[in-house]
Amino acid sequence: MTRPALAVLVTIAFSLVGVHGDYYLKLASQREHSLRSGWFYLGFALYASTAFGWVFVMKHLKLATISVLYSVSMVLLLTAIGTLAFRESLKPLEVVGIGLALASLVLLMRFA
Repeated sequence: MTRPALAVLVTIAFSLVGVHGDYYLKLASQREHSLRSGWFYLGFALYASTAFGWVFVMKHLKLATISVLYSVSMVLLLTAIGTLAFRESLKPLEVVGIGLALASLVLLMRFA
């Protein structure tokens, strides 16, 4: 596996870690004292843990590529968490937006 391909996989993996962090931050936000909740500290720790790997990713991919890949991964994963775990519904235009986000990722990877 090439280093850029590994960097893409690491970026997606960090999206998964970030989504887990967001999940716990969402749980913390539902508490009266959100910033004193154990969920807050767990979410914060998950976010902080990704800093080490970003250095590797940034050595092998352009920042523009990383940002789109990470953003689209986060949109898809957070949408899944919101709809499945928190029973949030999607409006038709939001589904169109997700489709466009996927299209942007395809174009970026095709021409990057």
